Amino acid sequence: MNANQQGAVKAQAIPARIGGQWRDGERFQDVRDPYRGEVVAHEPVSTPRDLDDALAAAFKAKKVMADMPAYERAALLRRAADNVTARAQEMGRTMARETGKALKDSIVEVERTADLLQLCAEEAVRIQGEHVPLDGSAAGVGKISMLMRFPAGVVAGITPFNGPVSLVAHKIGPALAAGNSIVLKPSIKAPLCAHQLVEVFIDAGAPPGAVNTVFGDAIAPQLVSDPRVDFVTFTGSIRVGKIIKNSVGMKRVALELGGVGPTFVHHDADIVSAAKACARNSVALAGQSCVSVQNAFVHKAVYDQFVELLAGEMDAIRFGDPMDPATDVGTLIDEEAAMRVEGMIARAVDGGAKLLRGYKRKGAQLDGTVLTNVKPDMDVVCQEIFGPAMTVQPYDDIEPIWEAISESPFGLQCGIFTNSLALALSAIKTVRTGGVIINGTSRWRTDHMPYGGVKDSGVGREGPKYAIREMTEERLFVFN
Repeated sequence: MNANQQGAVKAQAIPARIGGQWRDGERFQDVRDPYRGEVVAHEPVSTPRDLDDALAAAFKAKKVMADMPAYERAALLRRAADNVTARAQEMGRTMARETGKALKDSIVEVERTADLLQLCAEEAVRIQGEHVPLDGSAAGVGKISMLMRFPAGVVAGITPFNGPVSLVAHKIGPALAAGNSIVLKPSIKAPLCAHQLVEVFIDAGAPPGAVNTVFGDAIAPQLVSDPRVDFVTFTGSIRVGKIIKNSVGMKRVALELGGVGPTFVHHDADIVSAAKACARNSVALAGQSCVSVQNAFVHKAVYDQFVELLAGEMDAIRFGDPMDPATDVGTLIDEEAAMRVEGMIARAVDGGAKLLRGYKRKGAQLDGTVLTNVKPDMDVVCQEIFGPAMTVQPYDDIEPIWEAISESPFGLQCGIFTNSLALALSAIKTVRTGGVIINGTSRWRTDHMPYGGVKDSGVGREGPKYAIREMTEERLFVFN
């Protein structure tokens, strides 16, 4: 079986899930394989009536989910995890065709999703409150108080194309674990992956209305602003995140947004490991991760050595057909995205940046690009690239760069390679980001850690335990 046959996915019309039924769309738009240009799926364009019905179903189901005992929610999630494992190859192939992500990365994402849902199951039975001692004041003597957590209600989830299975699971899994219902709007670029994951939850026995889907970007503003929605969780661009935050009024939100991937390599670091990690994590998933290594800051004492090692590692990374098991990096999500990144690189080169590696574009595919001699005001430095390109910048004094990062609009994650405990602790205390990864790049993440940013990079945290905390409400009670 060749790669084309192995990757064949019949173009199907995706139904929406509304209440306890699948609903066909009134009209559809094509979803195309970014490498071959073939139609992979027909995505429905949801109508206001579809959304209203989905929200009504979720509103009705929120009591069902809230009343479901924790052990039953956990069992539901474990069944869903088993279903994901059983369909991992199929879902991985769909993802590779739909998004251009390398097949081996697509399959790993699906396998990780099964683990993520198992973690959600474990956390479903660990939702805890706390005792609040009131006898710290005379007025509280003789009283007993507890702080408990209850489901938020109806969750609106909006997900991107770059983690089309994993990030959908990061919305649905914690929502169900916490006892909520959810209306999901997946990316218009990767709806089939999301649909297949929703099928997994339905097959696992999710109650009618617990998981609902709507499709198309036009429906999103009405989804997040509807008064039946209690909580909004979104992963995507800073621009859209700000629009959502400004439109939802008093609703609570979790926003996982963008960054510029700062990663530091100090003179005492393992330079070989650092160069390999930076190269791989700048182009993995075609650089379409909000924590991809974008700006590598390297101490001048090891700069030349690092650059040489980085270039060699970049040359070893195989770009090509996403369906070829030997491919390391596939395409960007579409040709328009590749052209946007190509333009950013071209403007940097026109402004005096040196092209160490890259950049050749063929359709939606773009080679790994390394730029040196860049200036702080270049787009490739101060704006999110979201493509397989990075800069390398030398430094003498690290503290001014930390200060600049802390004062910038971005604050997702940063990495630092060093063998100095003092420097590592200083980074943790000084750099204002959501996470500091020691001896790893900005892109390091595991699914159960509290992941998220500060400033324009986001609000709230993902990871089952922390997302459940976001998706529940605190309620105090006092016994007099």
